[in-house]
Amino acid sequence: MNEKKNVKTLKIPFLGDLAVSFGRTVLGIVLGLITGGILIAFSGVNPFLAYGSLLRGAFGSMQALSNVLVRASPLLLGGVGVALGIKAGVWNIGMEGYMYLGAIGASIVGVMDLGLPPVVHIFLCFICAAIFSAAWGLIPGYLRAYKGVNEVTSTIMMSYIAIYLTNWVVSNVPFVAEVGSFYPMSKKFVSSALLPILMKGTSLHPGPFIAIVLCLVFHFILNYTPFGYRTKMLGANPHAARYAGVDSRKQIMIIIMIGAVIGGFSGAVESMGLKRRLFMEFVTGVGYESVAVALLAGGNPLGVIAAALFFAALKAGGATMSIETGVISSMNSIIIALCMLFVIGVGVVDGRRMKKIVDNSKDDEDDQEKAEASVAKEGK
Repeated sequence: MNEKKNVKTLKIPFLGDLAVSFGRTVLGIVLGLITGGILIAFSGVNPFLAYGSLLRGAFGSMQALSNVLVRASPLLLGGVGVALGIKAGVWNIGMEGYMYLGAIGASIVGVMDLGLPPVVHIFLCFICAAIFSAAWGLIPGYLRAYKGVNEVTSTIMMSYIAIYLTNWVVSNVPFVAEVGSFYPMSKKFVSSALLPILMKGTSLHPGPFIAIVLCLVFHFILNYTPFGYRTKMLGANPHAARYAGVDSRKQIMIIIMIGAVIGGFSGAVESMGLKRRLFMEFVTGVGYESVAVALLAGGNPLGVIAAALFFAALKAGGATMSIETGVISSMNSIIIALCMLFVIGVGVVDGRRMKKIVDNSKDDEDDQEKAEASVAKEGK
């Protein structure tokens, strides 16, 4: 008779899931960089020299590092908003629209000289950004939760509406728009509504650090709170979640609206910290890049930090790489796409491998039960 041995193991909360998520992401990035290096070599450029130029352009000085952090700010916020939806099984990819609505809310308050201390004025801008973006997210949230409308379609369509709404605001709304400007834009934000510059001679503002803190907060929420448990349960098995008493409709609406608020914060940070006013099409494509960041991170808020910094480093250092080595400027996008494909591919292969392990484990358990039943029968 086979005896099962009880082996005591040290278990560290969430570490296993975190290791798997980071492992897939790192492996996908490495494979993407190797393949990108091969393409660079085919173009007649030494890939080691090209990547060396990229690293210098991204981390070669404090100014370069600050540029990476500033570029990462909207990707961090947008990425964690999308990642939260991924954990719930919801594709909340309307970050672009939420960013525009958040920026509109912040600009309405930011252009007015209210005589408030900077801390209060900035806080008020964030509150308005949250209200505007939450109201925008309420529409696809309600349609998905109560009407069964696909959230991918509704959020993408609403993003286009948000873009054109912003263009109208900065062109025609009298108390917001800069009349007679060469390009549609709002009036300049008053000084009390601007985020401070942390390093002289750069554009570094507190936005990236606010975003990193939010990533850490949502990692804690997902792993250590009932709300996070319900969210992950809904994403893993919605039928089991409903059977366990989770109000899936309410949870979906909350998840989409939280993502919308985070996206609104991203737009507010960009307008208050970097642009210093609201421009027409001021974050074109950044919302969709946030979706790529969340996917590269595997829906893990901590992984979003690494993925957003990776994207920002590629974008910041890519210009230096192109100037110094002659590599085409679109190579950054090609490398990002390759990394995405490899991360997804590694996830698919790993998922099949885990399914095979589970099936084999079930077969072993069945064989063990049959053997024990046979021994018991012979004993009688």
